[in-house]
Amino acid sequence: MPSTKYIFVTGGVSSSLGKGIIAASLAKLLQSQGYSVTIQKLDPYINIDPGTLNPYEHGECYVTDDGAETDLDLGHYERFLNVPTSQANNVTTGKIYKSVIEKERKGEFLGKTVQVIPHITDEIKERIQTLGNTGEYDLIITEIGGTVGDIESLPYIEALRQMKWDLGQSNVLAIHLTLIPYLSAAKELKTKPTQHSVKTLMESGVQADILVCRTEHEIGNAIKEKLARFCNVDKESVIQSIDASTIYDVPNLMLEEGLDKVVLKKLNLKSDKPNLDVWNSFLKRYRNPKNKIKIGLIGKYVELQDSYKSILESFIHAGATNEVEVEIISIHSEYINKENVHSKLASLNGVLVAPGFGERGIEGKIQAIEYVRVNKIPFFGICLGMQMAVIEFARNILNLKDANSTEMVEETSSPVIDLMQSQKNIVNKGGTMRLGSWECDLKKESNAREIYNSNTIHERHRHRYEFNSDYLDKIESKGLIASGINSKTGLVEIIELNNHPWFIGVQFHPEYKSTVYNPHPLFVSFVKAGLEHSKLDL
Repeated sequence: MPSTKYIFVTGGVSSSLGKGIIAASLAKLLQSQGYSVTIQKLDPYINIDPGTLNPYEHGECYVTDDGAETDLDLGHYERFLNVPTSQANNVTTGKIYKSVIEKERKGEFLGKTVQVIPHITDEIKERIQTLGNTGEYDLIITEIGGTVGDIESLPYIEALRQMKWDLGQSNVLAIHLTLIPYLSAAKELKTKPTQHSVKTLMESGVQADILVCRTEHEIGNAIKEKLARFCNVDKESVIQSIDASTIYDVPNLMLEEGLDKVVLKKLNLKSDKPNLDVWNSFLKRYRNPKNKIKIGLIGKYVELQDSYKSILESFIHAGATNEVEVEIISIHSEYINKENVHSKLASLNGVLVAPGFGERGIEGKIQAIEYVRVNKIPFFGICLGMQMAVIEFARNILNLKDANSTEMVEETSSPVIDLMQSQKNIVNKGGTMRLGSWECDLKKESNAREIYNSNTIHERHRHRYEFNSDYLDKIESKGLIASGINSKTGLVEIIELNNHPWFIGVQFHPEYKSTVYNPHPLFVSFVKAGLEHSKLDL
């Protein structure tokens, strides 16, 4: 029998119920009892990865250390578990079919007709068990994207059914997350949608072992008994998931409901009291801030919060560390101009210019950076935000009035930001950027060196354009310092401004590495600078 056990999380009735948060919360509880746990996401879309998807369509594209462009749920997994994920933690239908077709072209199926069953489902099962076969994990939690009944999800549900028989019922567990809607007119919670969702799952040959019921109101024993009776589960396996004020409350709510105990009992594993001391210490600081600051988040996808999910969560971690409530003021860069920049930014204690692609909203970002540079408001630029800081400085301090990025103006005479040499012959857009973790050396006596308290760091990247080193001497002579450089490539990773309270731009994405247990030092320092700025107004 396998030493690794598998837990699947499926969703029913509605999308966006929070399968990723339930999976991460359960993983946190199991990890806190000494089990080695990881989580993977199976996404039913045919894209190879979300790297080419519009943030409006899919939200943030999360990047792992090994350079995988993945679903944003992997960010939740890392933030909860404080364990890095990898290529193997995110599988899409596109990857599955691409692999099977490549095998067919090589003749690996010996002339057989290639079909969904067994070839696609075998590929899915192989991907699911990749992490388990490493011997590193006691438990693998697999979140199946989409909603039960979707055509796209059927091969994954079939793979789950097969794995229950292949590995045995005590080694594979199915958790079904569903919605218990409240009808305000009738003043009733309704169980019928959940009953139908479980029935749909059973039509695919899978019996849910545990029901997690998302609800706005307490469901009570009577509803739990009714669901148990009609959905073929025992009452203790009907778990309430009531709306929480923050996702970080969910592990404690699941602990109160006994989700971890039920899971371990069904898998014939020992159950103990989870050690959540560090987690609850974070929650205590988060809930009881001593001060409040306002940070402007300037970007072009601010209408959809998922587009900057990791940045928003990083501010929560850093705020708790500083015992500060960080109020995020979302500002669309497309609507910033010289006439209104003061009214939009003057009341802020810090400004973060967010990453992104393309020319829309660029001039608004540059206008905002000029304002915070001149008015000594703490500034943090990430990826494109760092590049815009370089352009603003070149235009207004070096007097290179047409300074730009060749991403925006290909024929600019002052390309202070330019396409990397290694990118110039690339045609395919998917998975070809500078991705994953890269090393960076920090200058002595720089703010970056002091913040990281290290000579060398490793951070995750996702971009094609870079600081043009031809302009480095000119820019540094005027006070904008390259404080972080990749020693192997010579590429500038961090810039910071002398004679400013806090002005740092980074080419990488620090938000990808911030977790509850290890808040990112740049965000912690930036929030601290915002707090110091807020005291100037007193």
